[in-house]
Amino acid sequence: MTDTISTTHNFIAKIIQDDLAAGRVSSVVTRFPPEPNGYLHVGHAKSICLNFGVAEQFGGVCHLRFDDTNPEKENQEFIDAIKDDVQWLGFQWAGDVRYASDYFDQLHAWAIYLIEQGKAYVCDLSPDQAREYRGTLTEPGKNSPFRDRSVVENLDLFTRMRAGEFDEGARVLRAKIDMASPNMNLRDPILYRIRKAHHHQTGDKWCIYPTYDFTHGQSDAIEGITHSVCTLEFEDHKPLYDWFIDNLPVPARPRQYEFGRLNLDYTVTSKRKLKFLVDEKVVAGWNDPRMPTISGMRRRGFTPRSVRNFCDMIGVSRSDGMVDVAMLEHALRDDLNKNAPRAMAVLRPLKVVIENLPGGHVEMLRADYHPELDLGARDMPFTRELFIDQDDFKEEYSKKFKKKFTPGNRIRLRHSYVIEATGYEKDADGNVVLVTAKLIEGTLGTDPADDIKPKGVVHWVSATECKEAELRLYERLFTHQTPDKTDGDFMEYVNRDSLKIITAFIEPALAEVAAESNFQFEREGYYVADRYDHAPAKPVFNLTIGLREDKSLAQE
Repeated sequence: MTDTISTTHNFIAKIIQDDLAAGRVSSVVTRFPPEPNGYLHVGHAKSICLNFGVAEQFGGVCHLRFDDTNPEKENQEFIDAIKDDVQWLGFQWAGDVRYASDYFDQLHAWAIYLIEQGKAYVCDLSPDQAREYRGTLTEPGKNSPFRDRSVVENLDLFTRMRAGEFDEGARVLRAKIDMASPNMNLRDPILYRIRKAHHHQTGDKWCIYPTYDFTHGQSDAIEGITHSVCTLEFEDHKPLYDWFIDNLPVPARPRQYEFGRLNLDYTVTSKRKLKFLVDEKVVAGWNDPRMPTISGMRRRGFTPRSVRNFCDMIGVSRSDGMVDVAMLEHALRDDLNKNAPRAMAVLRPLKVVIENLPGGHVEMLRADYHPELDLGARDMPFTRELFIDQDDFKEEYSKKFKKKFTPGNRIRLRHSYVIEATGYEKDADGNVVLVTAKLIEGTLGTDPADDIKPKGVVHWVSATECKEAELRLYERLFTHQTPDKTDGDFMEYVNRDSLKIITAFIEPALAEVAAESNFQFEREGYYVADRYDHAPAKPVFNLTIGLREDKSLAQE
C-alpha cells in the first residue's frame, strides 16, 4: 500500500482507506464486471481505471468478470475486445477471467432456496400484464394472482421451467418482496426468465437464465468482493442488491458504492445507440476511430497514458455531470507533445527543383525523431526534387507571410540545408505548380557563410524517394454538444463529413513503422499508423488530433 493516499478527487479511495484503518476489511478486492453485449466506451475506461486503480493503490486485487446473463446479445467478439481493452490500458486482472455463468449452478440453487423460504414464486402474468400490475412511480403495484402459490407448486413449476417444458415468456420466477414499495426495483423483481438460447460459455445447458440483478450481487459475494463500485444508475438497485445478500446464505457480504458516470459532450455512449451507428453503417464498426469506444480511441491514436491521465484529471464524484471533451483532447495532446516522435509528411505538395544539384543526387541525412527524448533516428533522402507544402511559397513578399519563401528569399528545410527560391512556374489556372531554387552550400546544421539567414523552417520530403500514404482525416462524429439529449433524433446531428481520405507524401521510413506507432507530422498534426490497415506497401495513417485546438469545432 502507498504511504500517502490522495482522496481529494476520489471518495471511493477514502472509503477504502477508512475501511482498512477500522479493520472492516483486511484486504481489498474489487471487480470490473462488464456485460459482453458491445464494445467498451470511454465511460468504461473511467470505471476500469477506478476499480483497477484503487486495488493497486491499496495493495489489493481486481477481478475481470463478465456478467453474461443475456446470451442473445452477447458473443465472443465482445469478450475478446473487452479483455484487449483492459490490458491495453495497462491493467491485469487477478487470476483467470471470471464469468457470472460460472456461478449458474449456485444461483439456481439459491433460487430454489428462496422458493423454499417462501420468498420467491413462479408467475404466469404476460409481460403486458406484469407492467400493469407493477404500478407507477406515483401508484403502488398490485400483487400478482400467482403470488400465493404454495412452495410445492412453485418448486414443481420452476423445475419444469428448467426442463424446458414452457415457451419463452410463459412464466418467470419472481422474488416476493413488496409490490407497494416506493422503489420500483423491490416490486417483486424477476429472478429467472425462460430463454431458449445458446450461451457462449455454457452452451445449451440452460434454457432459463438469471437476471442481472439476481446475478450481480451474488457473484460479488462468491468472489469475496469487498467494494462493489458501480455508476449512479444502479443506486436505486442497491436496496435489491442488499435484499438478496440479506436473504441468501452467501459466503461474504460485499457493499455497493456508486459514483457519477462519465458523460462527454459531442459524444454518445449508449450501447444501443453505438450499436445503431454500427448496424446502419454510419461508421465502419465498433472500432471505427470516430467511435468513443476504447477500441476506436486506440485506433484513432489515443495512448493508454492519455486516457488514464484524463480519468485522473476528471476525478471521481458522487454525481453525474457533463465533461468538456476539450479536457480529453488536452490530455491527449499533452501526452503526444511530450512523447510522440516527429516526422514529416506533405499533404498539399508543391514541387521544388534545386537546380544546382545533379539529377541523380541522393544524400542520406540523419535526423532524430524527437528534439528532447532518445527515440532513435532515421535516414532521410535529400534529392534534387522535393515536395514542400503549397502554403509555404508565395509569389510576392508579404509581412503576413511568416515563412517568406518567395523568389530571392531563403528558407531552411527541416534537418537539412538552406535553399533560395529563384523562380516558379504556373499552370493555366494561375496556380503555382513548381518552384526552382538553389542550394546554399555548407548550410547543413549551420547558417549561411554570407550571414543572409533563412526566413523560416519548412517540412519537406524527397519527391523521388518518398512514399505515398493514405491519410484518414477525422473530425467529431456529432455536431451538437449533447446529441442524445435533444428533442430530436440523435442521428440528426451526425457529422456526415467526419471522414475525409487524402493521399500524402511521407518520409520513406514512415512506411516501415509498426502499426499503432504515433507521430507528430511536423506542422500538420498528430497521426497514428492504422492498427489494421497500415502496411509497408500501402501506409495508412489516421489523424489523431490537430496540433492546436480548433475553436470552430467547439461551436454548435
